[in-house]
Amino acid sequence: MSRTETIEEFYKTKLNWVPDNIRREIGHFNVFKLDDFVGCHSKPIPYSRKDYFKISLIIGRNKVHYADKVVEIQKQALLFANPQIPYNWEQIDEQQSGFFCVFTPAFFHHFGNLNNYEMFRPHGNPVFELTDEQAAKIKAVFERMFEEINSTYTHKYDALRNLVFEILHHTAKMQPAQQAEKQHTDASHRIAVLFLELLERQFPIEDTRQRVILRSASDFADQLSIHVNHLSRAVRKTTQKTTSDLISERLLQEAKILLKHTDWNVSEIAFALGFTEVTHFNNFFKKKLQLNPTQFRSVSIS
Repeated sequence: MSRTETIEEFYKTKLNWVPDNIRREIGHFNVFKLDDFVGCHSKPIPYSRKDYFKISLIIGRNKVHYADKVVEIQKQALLFANPQIPYNWEQIDEQQSGFFCVFTPAFFHHFGNLNNYEMFRPHGNPVFELTDEQAAKIKAVFERMFEEINSTYTHKYDALRNLVFEILHHTAKMQPAQQAEKQHTDASHRIAVLFLELLERQFPIEDTRQRVILRSASDFADQLSIHVNHLSRAVRKTTQKTTSDLISERLLQEAKILLKHTDWNVSEIAFALGFTEVTHFNNFFKKKLQLNPTQFRSVSIS
């Protein structure tokens, strides 16, 4: 399987050096021009999970592969990558430019939970196509990041966090108004968030010895010490989906990732995803996609 790339490996591969402060308690942040990493001599980005966050302004036609999806960027877009979801992107046009910043989870410790933002959620949208005006605003923020990181200002890393938040909030405002209206602040919303956090905590699957344990609404209700009907109502009210739908969607997403990007056999994948019998996994998969796992794997890699 494509393994998780560490922040140290990113520096070694791309720059042949590793900053001294890479694992300090405050976390790590850096910003780069994409132009220095693309072109005919650039190394392809492997499809993998990272142990760091990355925000990229990509200018040029590209294909972004993330989780089990492929998105084609026609002109320019923001790409938000988090440690949970594997991704890579391939350039279509030779002419590419842009910026990106990388930071470890520790960089935002005590400064907010980035996973609360739509673009970093497992079921969220990490790719945002931009108009020329939007791209110009984001470009200006990245240019301010360069000014800050090269300055001698004592609190420059606080300022850099603010600039990251500026990009996040600017992007969040691009969401359709009806999505914002769905954000509840009541008890149902809090329960749904706890459910989704518990669900996502079981992923990614990176070893055949891992096993998904929480697989039913009752399992999650027991963990949260609430009645299963209470959980189901809260999740349905907040997400407009059932708990079973969300669990199945996440299992299917991980199944597709494992089938496409590992050489594990179907039995190993079925076990890791918590299926007691491989036939149960085959039936589950075929019901969702009208293909069995072996057929999906052959189509995906052909």
